[in-house]
Amino acid sequence: MVVSFVRPGYELEEKTGLSLLFQLRGPRPVPPEVVIVTLDKASSQALRLSSDPAKWPRSYHARLTEALTKEGVAVIAFDILFEEPRSKEEDGPFAEAVQRARNVVLCELLSRETVSLTDEKGTQAGSVYIEKVVPPIPALAQSAVALAPFPLPKVPDQVTQYWNFKASAGDTPTLPVVAFQIFARDVYDEFLHLLGKRDPSYARERFMDRDSLLSNGNIVRAIQQLREIFLARSSLGADMLHAWEKEALQPAKGSQRERSIKSLIQMYQGPDSAYLNFYGPPGSITTISYHQILRQSEETTPSGRSLSLRGKAIFVGVSELLRPEQKDGFYTVFSEPDANEMSGVEIAATAFANLLESFPVRPLGFWAHLGALLLWGAVPGLLCYMMPVLLAAFSIVALDLIYLFFAKAQFASAGLWLPIAVPLYVQGPVAFFGAILWKYFDSLREREHIRRAFGYYLPSSVVSQLARNVADIKANNQLVYGTCLFTDAGQYTTLSETMDPVDLNKFMSAYYEALFKPVKKYEGIVINIVGDSMLALWAGAPGDATLRKRACIAALEISRAVQRFNDSSGNAPLPTRIGLHSGTILLGNIGAEDHFEYRPMGDIVNTASRIEGLNKYLGTGILASEEVSGQLHGFLFRELGEFLLAGKSHPVVIHELICHEEECIETHRQLCSFFSLALNSYKEQKWEEAIGLFTETSKVFGRDGPSSFYLNLCRAYQAKPPEGPWSRVISLKEK
Repeated sequence: MVVSFVRPGYELEEKTGLSLLFQLRGPRPVPPEVVIVTLDKASSQALRLSSDPAKWPRSYHARLTEALTKEGVAVIAFDILFEEPRSKEEDGPFAEAVQRARNVVLCELLSRETVSLTDEKGTQAGSVYIEKVVPPIPALAQSAVALAPFPLPKVPDQVTQYWNFKASAGDTPTLPVVAFQIFARDVYDEFLHLLGKRDPSYARERFMDRDSLLSNGNIVRAIQQLREIFLARSSLGADMLHAWEKEALQPAKGSQRERSIKSLIQMYQGPDSAYLNFYGPPGSITTISYHQILRQSEETTPSGRSLSLRGKAIFVGVSELLRPEQKDGFYTVFSEPDANEMSGVEIAATAFANLLESFPVRPLGFWAHLGALLLWGAVPGLLCYMMPVLLAAFSIVALDLIYLFFAKAQFASAGLWLPIAVPLYVQGPVAFFGAILWKYFDSLREREHIRRAFGYYLPSSVVSQLARNVADIKANNQLVYGTCLFTDAGQYTTLSETMDPVDLNKFMSAYYEALFKPVKKYEGIVINIVGDSMLALWAGAPGDATLRKRACIAALEISRAVQRFNDSSGNAPLPTRIGLHSGTILLGNIGAEDHFEYRPMGDIVNTASRIEGLNKYLGTGILASEEVSGQLHGFLFRELGEFLLAGKSHPVVIHELICHEEECIETHRQLCSFFSLALNSYKEQKWEEAIGLFTETSKVFGRDGPSSFYLNLCRAYQAKPPEGPWSRVISLKEK
């Protein structure tokens, strides 16, 4: 819409859209009342005159005027300038012939002068342009029934409009307007009658009669007077047309009188300028050579020309079609490269024919134009947005063709000029590519929403990979080295039995929020949650101690976060046990058909789960395998022995993660030292000594889960020594 109302868009519409409509419509019939008499090369040769028509003797124009008058033409319009006097032998006969004809309109020159403006001090303050009318020589000006200019833009600008009234020259009527008023003089009285009926103040007595109209200069004054009346009352033209429809003495529909009256009304009510409705390429209007008119008038027996000129409007000038040199041609919508352009006289005749038919090119009004652009912007835009790309492309092409066919039909039948260039060349492509971009950004936004949603369930790297190609979901498996952290909440079953499901959901969401934050803070991935259990993973290069360190830090912070959560929740506490184990893991999707889950697979995950379960037997909070604690600095670990976990075939050395090394106090170190001595006694089967040390550890340091576990185990072995070879590995039958 913006493009359509700025100058480049307007020029695009006029030079491209309007030209396309003319080309699609093609030539149309020219009113037979309009004829051009051309000063062409053939006439200069036949009459033995100069090849420059400006140098032809005016006595020949006198003979032409007499011949046309004898033919009974309605009006003669010379599109030739006569601003320089010639000899009396040339100017005198021509002026007399014009005066006797009483229907000749001569062309005036409209020149533009620049006038400098000065201030009070005499300094130049700017300039203004003044348009000045230069009439023909006095002898011809006094003889002609009227004088009128016909200004047109200079080459190479494309001529699309003409002026009916030149406002910058005092609302001067132009050559086609004056010629048409003379042509329609027979209905002048009826025209005034209609005007008086619509408003009695415009009684016929205020205007000159038809005979006085054709006196020198009167017709131009009458035209200007009528134009002022129509401009002062915008509805006058419509009222007169309505009154004409109701006239009892109205002639039959389609008659010349009816057409002339309607055309006069619309001419006076119309705008100062109008778009030319061309009839075709140069030469479309009936054109007769100058010398043929003279020869026909001299012959006693008419021959050669069968066309009768009676009652016709004759325009005399230089026709570009019939002479090879291109001097004063004008570029129009029908102009083609290396072809004749249209002459000024043919454009004047075209304008006259448009007035006669009351059939100029009519562009849409502002609001109609705006509505057309809104509609054409919305419909293709919605279709392109709703349809697949290929179907949208076909739809746009089909809509453009339908619109173009409709616009061409309206242009051909009513002269209505619908916008073409902007809807077809701007709005259509913008609608198509705009919809594609819209869909693209929509898909990006949707993909981001999906990524965000999947981010709650899958690692970000996996989400990114799936976003690039969802087909990778089945093949997205990779073997990595990592550390698994497994948690489980005690007393969850009891809690779930006593709480409403909605409240339980809120409670567990808050609980998991406390667990997730440390994992994500230390760059871990929450792989899975089931009920009250969570599985997190730190994956990377084999032997990377940083992964194990981050997992241990996260485990300690989870323990503290759960403690804070239990203190603030107001419900039964959820003591959380944590198990850590490291090793090689297959990370990827497992499932079939239409259901897959992303999770780590391998013994490492199961072992981490079993280590977490060992906390129940040992009364501890965080347990880690030696694969996690080995050669890992910065933490205080306590070795708890070697265990063969339920369902496993290989024992695992288990350590308890107590705290960060910088947080360690002397009591922690003494506990580890006492426990290590007691554990060594157990390993050496010194049951009495081990029982004493484990008992002493509990007395000195208070209740200690691992010490109680081993104390009970040593007492059992003391009561019933183990059979067979001694193994320090403690086997667990249950998880």
